[in-house]
Amino acid sequence: MNSESFKRTTCDRCLRPARTCFCAFIHQVHNRVELVILQHPDEATNAKNTAALLHLSVKNSQLYKAEQFDSAELHAAIYAGQRQPLLLYPALADYHSLGIQPPPATPNLTSIAAEQLRLIVIDATWRKSRKMLYLNPILQQLPLLSLSDTPTSIYTIRKAHSENQLSTLEASCYALQQLEQHSIDYQPVLQAMADFVAQLAAFIPKPDE
Repeated sequence: MNSESFKRTTCDRCLRPARTCFCAFIHQVHNRVELVILQHPDEATNAKNTAALLHLSVKNSQLYKAEQFDSAELHAAIYAGQRQPLLLYPALADYHSLGIQPPPATPNLTSIAAEQLRLIVIDATWRKSRKMLYLNPILQQLPLLSLSDTPTSIYTIRKAHSENQLSTLEASCYALQQLEQHSIDYQPVLQAMADFVAQLAAFIPKPDE
């Protein structure tokens, strides 16, 4: 096999080029809160994206790709099985100027079993995630779950726009930990991401090369 054909080889599981396949890093975790990932199409083709690794690492998860979803299909994904959906998203100060409705109050989560919760995560840049909120009004109707006091991001290969910005994988793991009251260990998923980041960093030319 020559080098050119090797570059074209794609992993059947993660659908990445063979040299950047991350399947060897995966140690699947059985999460109690269901995870639904709504991925912007641009992220699906980004080599540094973490949503696919997250989806393969977290057993109870679904991954959907679109900027604007079919309303009926999105409603079914969000409300299937009568679970309580929560949107992982920071509170916005400018809802009305963005043409977005403020979210409803978040319910008392301590009275809801983890198995009855569904976490909705938008995988997109900050600007495109707000556009997805605008284009999919059903997302505006979901109570929010926002994170605070999270560890420093290990996503060092992608430029962050704020000091506390996390990757989709990291934010989802910390949110699931919070909702499940730390009953599930997500360190294997975070370690898989650390290994993935190290793998990609090895392909980045050094300044003296």
